Amino acid sequence: MNTREQSLQNNPNLNKKNVQIVEKILSKNDLKAKQLREKYKNEGLYTINLMSSPGSGKTTLLESLSEFNDFKFCVVEGDLQTNRDADRLIKKGVFAEQIATGEACHLEASMVEKAYEKLKNKGATQNADYLVIENVGNLVCPASYDLGAALNIVLLSVPEGDDKVLKYPTMFLCADVVVISKSDMIDYFGFRVSQVQEDMAKLKPDVPIFLTNSKDKKSLEKFKDFIINNKKQGYYSKHSF
Repeated sequence: MNTREQSLQNNPNLNKKNVQIVEKILSKNDLKAKQLREKYKNEGLYTINLMSSPGSGKTTLLESLSEFNDFKFCVVEGDLQTNRDADRLIKKGVFAEQIATGEACHLEASMVEKAYEKLKNKGATQNADYLVIENVGNLVCPASYDLGAALNIVLLSVPEGDDKVLKYPTMFLCADVVVISKSDMIDYFGFRVSQVQEDMAKLKPDVPIFLTNSKDKKSLEKFKDFIINNKKQGYYSKHSF
């Protein structure tokens, strides 16, 4: 029995039937994620799972990255409702396919597969080196669903506060890299980067932490180069959802 199954079995709020249903859903998702991971590799796409709470700046970050000529990507966009984020990216010349999840607070591998096939049929993947999955804004649910990504990125925006790492440990355990967004507001909010660094060192040591803001191109370029280097080196996340 793996760690996730043990946590389900030991959860006093779930009865045996609930546990079996949850395990079945997750098992089905994991199988699909494994298939997607192989598909991405075969088609030469380095896939990124971008996670955060709502309003942390995921779409803004992607808008900024679209301005770099050496970073060609397409996007699967997840939200409960509306096409607003996908429309923003399309206006920047980025191919984006929206998934409206309704009441679901996360994306699942089967959802991503359908959106990915639509992107592929539009020719979006032919000139792209990266597929970015912008997950639904939520610091809980996405941490349980493998999407077949090579790199899991968690954004933490300055206005959210510097205490989120240990408040939402399951999410930050997913992270191959943490991005502190809206870093130009650090002084206004009294945000302590040292607190994030200290908490990540306790939770998951040696995870790179980047400070970015949409007005500082150097911070964005440094982060962009990090992703490019991970692709070149063939890095694939070892995290088990």
